Amino acid sequence: VQLQASGGGSVPPGGSLRLSCAASGDTLDDYAVGWFRQAPGKEREGISFISSSDDTTEYARSVKGRFTIARDSAKNMVYLQMSSLKPEDTAVYYCAASTFTMATLPGFYDDWGQGTLVTVSS
Repeated sequence: VQLQASGGGSVPPGGSLRLSCAASGDTLDDYAVGWFRQAPGKEREGISFISSSDDTTEYARSVKGRFTIARDSAKNMVYLQMSSLKPEDTAVYYCAASTFTMATLPGFYDDWGQGTLVTVSS
């Protein structure tokens, strides 16, 4: 499946953004989908995941309660709604698809989008 992430931008602390992950070439419902991010000088971090079976979600502690992942099956997309953004959320955000029912480690993801930059700064 081919993925394209979009929706990044620059927002002040406390702001909100919605990232989109558009799929083509296959049905995204058949994949677990994860959002990862990588800040300069840091390792890639998995932050939000949705299963392929029943849309079970999991979140990293750093974003739990502030970010929400959701599918739009009709549009073959997955979204990441981000609110109460903090400067430490600044990173390039990637969506990825896995053939596993649920996965939280990047090694289990086969298909990756190109990344979209989120900058949180006053």
